Amino acid sequence: MDLRFTPAEEAFRAEVRSFMASDLSQDTAAKVREGRTLIKQDMEGYHAALNARGWLAPSWPAEYGGTGWTPVQKHIFDEEAGRAAAPRLVPFGIAMLAPVLFKFGTQAQRDHYLPRVLDGTDWWCQGYSEPGAGSDLAGLKTKAVRDGDDYIVNGQKTWTTLGQHADWIFCLVRTKPDGKPQEGISFLLIDMKTPGVEVRPIRLIEGGYEVNEVFLTDVRVPVTNLVGEENQGWTIAKYLLTHERNNIAGVGFSTQAFECLLAYARTPRRSGRRLIDDPLFAARLARIEVELEAMKITNLRLVVAGQTAGAPGVESSILKIKGVEVRQALNDLSRRALGPAAAPFPSEDLAGNAALVPADQAGNAAEYFNNRKMSIYGGSNEIQKNILAKEMLGL
Repeated sequence: MDLRFTPAEEAFRAEVRSFMASDLSQDTAAKVREGRTLIKQDMEGYHAALNARGWLAPSWPAEYGGTGWTPVQKHIFDEEAGRAAAPRLVPFGIAMLAPVLFKFGTQAQRDHYLPRVLDGTDWWCQGYSEPGAGSDLAGLKTKAVRDGDDYIVNGQKTWTTLGQHADWIFCLVRTKPDGKPQEGISFLLIDMKTPGVEVRPIRLIEGGYEVNEVFLTDVRVPVTNLVGEENQGWTIAKYLLTHERNNIAGVGFSTQAFECLLAYARTPRRSGRRLIDDPLFAARLARIEVELEAMKITNLRLVVAGQTAGAPGVESSILKIKGVEVRQALNDLSRRALGPAAAPFPSEDLAGNAALVPADQAGNAAEYFNNRKMSIYGGSNEIQKNILAKEMLGL
């Protein structure tokens, strides 16, 4: 692989950098840098700016609003978005549901839902995990029973990210109670405004509120909201999760976090010393930098392979594992760099740290605790290692 960017690719980088400077809200970027809680309007504003530019859905076919970017252009965009402290796009509609509809949905479903994802009419969330079915997703118990032209759904979903804002949820439900567990699951689209849907918040360890429990009680869902065939949901779920794992890696965001930590380490402290001059700290930082650079190359390889194959392969598990490990290592070293100033403050009120550390470091403690979950969601890292051992090594 030639790692040098062409003049055309460098020109594209300049175009993206110019867009971020002119169209990304600087208030939103400041919130991202400082680890403050984003509200729905912050995320919607960035979504709308990208959609107006035609840059919202790089992986979509051009006829549905895709950008037609090469894998390298997508990589460059992610790098520049991270460098500009752009918020992470909410992936559920754009990067998770859309690929499923392209592969398994009907033309009517694509025509109806995809434009509403692009223009922000519908905000989606994911209904996979349950209290007794997380890493063992095949053990889910939410049931959907056919009743004429509807399914009647009863059950509970948990860890539903940003479900408090969602208009729709895509859900895995059990439509066949007997036989092999994986063979009795279906994929349903459910309007969150339907009677019987209840959302309850879950507070996280750092004080933030981004995940929820969703209770479904006698919820009527039209049969036309079934994606793919009945009992085909396990196949769809595995397909969707490969896209989710690629998104979790967050190469651009880790790059931006690394550069912030490096700048802090190079700044003289009150004693006149710099953290970067401490051999042990410098060695830890260098180890993370090496892992980050290797992850960038792996990301490019997998994006290119995914473009050829039409979908990410099992190798997406590698990217998920390493992306999480690098991000958590950065969080840990950033917290260590701050010393006593890393004492946690509630995620929605970081003023207590403002006088102690630079603004872009004030949220380090909250981010450290929040990102512990990264090694669990999207399929835990332990499960990803089992997948790799089975699918790639034949163990």
